[in-house]
Amino acid sequence: MAVTVRKVLGATAVLAVAGAIAGPMAMAQSRPPRVPPGEVAIPDVGKTSTVTRTGLLRGLGPSPFAGARATLVMVSHGARSAVRLKVTGVGRAAAGRTYGAHLHTGPCVAGDGAAAGPHYNTDVLDGRKPPRVDRTREVWLDFTVTSSGSGTARTVVPFAPNPGDRSIVIHEHATDHHGVAGARLACLPVSWR
Repeated sequence: MAVTVRKVLGATAVLAVAGAIAGPMAMAQSRPPRVPPGEVAIPDVGKTSTVTRTGLLRGLGPSPFAGARATLVMVSHGARSAVRLKVTGVGRAAAGRTYGAHLHTGPCVAGDGAAAGPHYNTDVLDGRKPPRVDRTREVWLDFTVTSSGSGTARTVVPFAPNPGDRSIVIHEHATDHHGVAGARLACLPVSWR
């Protein structure tokens, strides 16, 4: 896991440096204001941050996730984030079923699904009315459980979630086109500053 995170961070750093160097060279003909002739303006390529959380899922009701574990890795660079969720130790009766999983605005509290609050939605945070609900404004991580009791999901979103006490909530059904996935079964606490 640590090796994979290092490779991702290394690749991100190489791409950031290449973009910081090649971009200004390509724009040399259209020099930004206040940049003296003979100098190159290097744009701010954005900050990269990584959030990694691993732990036992907290139960929010009866489900096949009792005793299951999850790992979340989120790498944000500028205004984009790549997110990966891996769940292991799911009961064998769940094999072949697809579950919805989403980043929620509130904390993960065992036995209290409502504490997780609504889905993290950029339109809601920006005050857009009515908010749009789709995989470009929320973090959707649906996964299908394998016969070995594991599931993996990946997504890339065009935003970097704000820090805070958040949660990944696993729902009883796959996410539909309205962002609905049924009852809240389990959650993983995800907090960062």
